[in-house]
Amino acid sequence: MNQEKIMKRKMISSIVLFILALIALLVFVGLYIDETKKTQQSYNIQYMENIKSARDEITYYLDTKTDYDLHYNMLISDLGAARSLIFLLDNLTEQQKIINELHYCFVKYPEQMKSKLEDTKTALEDIADNLDKGYTEAYDIVQSINRMGT
Repeated sequence: MNQEKIMKRKMISSIVLFILALIALLVFVGLYIDETKKTQQSYNIQYMENIKSARDEITYYLDTKTDYDLHYNMLISDLGAARSLIFLLDNLTEQQKIINELHYCFVKYPEQMKSKLEDTKTALEDIADNLDKGYTEAYDIVQSINRMGT
């Protein structure tokens, strides 16, 4: 009989410890999910800031028509940062491809892209305003590039 009481106490203790461990696990999973959402929001904010910076570089150049090379290089830098950040965001596979290709076109085909600055500005404004048509406009710009030329 004494042995049974000891076994019951051990079993009750192990059940209580299991329940406490399960509760702790659920709390940590909840904290992890919350932190993941905060990180995604942070990446999204940084991505949008880079898109807006790229748009502002184009706007400044189009308004002043001075120092094209500087503004073009800054535009490439801002698009490169946006391209890097969008790959950290979830559920944006098609948008990732479009931003990546747009950046690639600016790097690889600067002469052709010079004539597309106004269209790119419009596309980036729409992306910054969270409009899906901005990605469609950027895709159209990419598709209009002659990839066999300079």
